[in-house]
Amino acid sequence: MRRAHRVEEVRAAEAELMARLPGGTLMQRAAAGLAATCARLLVRRRGRVYGSRVVVLAGSGDNGGDALYAGAALARRGARVTAVLLAPEHAHPGGLAALRAARGRVVAEQEAGLAGFTRADLVLDGIVGIGGRGGLRPSALPYARAPRTGLVVAVDLPSGVDADTGEVAGEALRADVTVCFGTYKPGLLIDPGASYAGVVHLVGIGLELPVAGVEALQHAEVAELLPLPQAESDKYRRGVVGVAAGSATYPGAALLAVAGALRGGAGAVRYVGTAAEEVVRRFPEALVTAGGPAGAGRVQAWVVGPGGGEGARQALAEALASDVPVLVDADGLTELGRLGPRALAGRTAPTLLTPHTGEAARLLAGVDGTPPPSAAELAGARLATARRLAAAYRATVLLKGSTTVVADPGGTARVNPTGTSWLATAGSGDVLAGLAGSLLAAGLPVLDAAAVAAYLHGLAGRHAAGEPGAPVTALEVAAALPAVWQDVRESAEGSGPGRNRW
Repeated sequence: MRRAHRVEEVRAAEAELMARLPGGTLMQRAAAGLAATCARLLVRRRGRVYGSRVVVLAGSGDNGGDALYAGAALARRGARVTAVLLAPEHAHPGGLAALRAARGRVVAEQEAGLAGFTRADLVLDGIVGIGGRGGLRPSALPYARAPRTGLVVAVDLPSGVDADTGEVAGEALRADVTVCFGTYKPGLLIDPGASYAGVVHLVGIGLELPVAGVEALQHAEVAELLPLPQAESDKYRRGVVGVAAGSATYPGAALLAVAGALRGGAGAVRYVGTAAEEVVRRFPEALVTAGGPAGAGRVQAWVVGPGGGEGARQALAEALASDVPVLVDADGLTELGRLGPRALAGRTAPTLLTPHTGEAARLLAGVDGTPPPSAAELAGARLATARRLAAAYRATVLLKGSTTVVADPGGTARVNPTGTSWLATAGSGDVLAGLAGSLLAAGLPVLDAAAVAAYLHGLAGRHAAGEPGAPVTALEVAAALPAVWQDVRESAEGSGPGRNRW
C-alpha cells in the first residue's frame, strides 16, 4: 500500500530524525537515492552516465540542496552537469560547493540555463520543495513552457504542485519521474498534481511517521479484501445486493448496475424497478421483485439511483429506512442534494455516496452556508472535496474522476491508482455502483468496498480498452471484471503470471 503524509507530518519526522543524526545526513541520504535513480534512467536512456548532459534547476532551500548534491554525484560519474540558480542569493551553500568540487558548472543567467534545459538528457527539478504554495514564480515559468528533449526528474515534488492536496495554482513543471523522500505526498497521488508527477519512486530516508491519512491500495491489499466463497457458502450467505435502478427513460442503467453487481462477490442480485423484463431477459440469474425496496425481501445492501428518474425519490426513502448499507448514485444523489444532510440523520448503517464533481457541487450547495461551488473548482481540489462531503453528510464518499478519491467521515482517504480515460463513457458509473454495492452486501466495510470497487473498475477499464487503448462500452467494462479479479489474486498469491498489465 502506498501511504502519503502531509507536509507538517513530514517536517516533524524530519526534525525528530535530524536531532539524532550528524548534520547533513538526511540530505545526503535523499541526494544519494535521487542520484542513483537518475543514473539508472541515464543508463536506460543513453547506455551510460558518462558524458550525459544534466541540468539542475536549483531553487532556494533544502530542495535545491538535494538537487545540487545529486548533481555533484552524477558529475563525479562523468556527467556534464550544469546548475541553473533560480535564486542565486539563496542557493544551498553546501550543495553548491559540492557541485563545484565535482567540476560541475554553475550559471545564474536564465537565458543560458533555458538553452541548456532544452538540450539536456536529464533535468533535475529542484526549484520548489514540499513547502511551496501557489504556482511557479515568473523566473521559473519559462522552464514549464519550453520544449525539452530529455527526461525531467522532480525532486520530491513537481514544482508548482501543492504537496498536501495535488492542487495546481497556475503553472507547474511537468515531470517524467518524481523521486520522493521518506513517504509519498498526497499531491503525488491525486490529480491534477498526479498528472504532473509521472512515474513516482520512493526513497526511504529513515523517517518515523504517524498513521497516514491518505492511502492507495495495490494488488496485495485488494487481494486480501476480495470476498471469497467458503466450503459451506450458499448464495444467501455470500450476500444479496438489492438494485433499485432504471426507468422508462433510462432502462439501460438498470442493466448496467445489475451487470456490475453480478460480478462483485455477492451471491445474488435482487432487482426492483421498471426494467424488470429487460433485466431478466439479459440476466436470468437476477432475482426480480415487484414494487420498491421496502417490499423486496431481505438484502444485505442497496444500490439506489442509477437512471432512476422520478422514481428515485421513493426508492431512496425506502432504502434509507432500512438497516443495511445503502449506496446512493446518480438520480439518487440529485434527490439527496435536494433533501440535504438531514436525510441521513439517524442512520446507523453505512451510507456510500458516489458522485462525480457535478453531483458533488449539487450536494454541497447550501451546505455550511457557503456559496454553491462549481464543478471545476471541486475537480481542482479533489481531496478536500471528498472530505468535505463526507463530513457534511456523515457518509463515506467515492468521488469519481480522473483520480477517484474515497473519504470517510473521520477524514481517512484512499485514492485509486487504476483507471483509464476510456472509462469516461456512458454507463460506466452504473457498473461501478453495482460492483461497489455487491462488495458491501458481501460484507466488506464501506471504505474497503468503495476502494476495492474503484480499483477493480479501473483495471477492468484498462483491460477492456487494451493497449494502447480504444473506445469501450460500459458492458465491456463489466464483462472484464472476472479477468481482472483473477489477475489481482494471481499476482498477490504468486500462483500465476502476476501480469498487472492493466
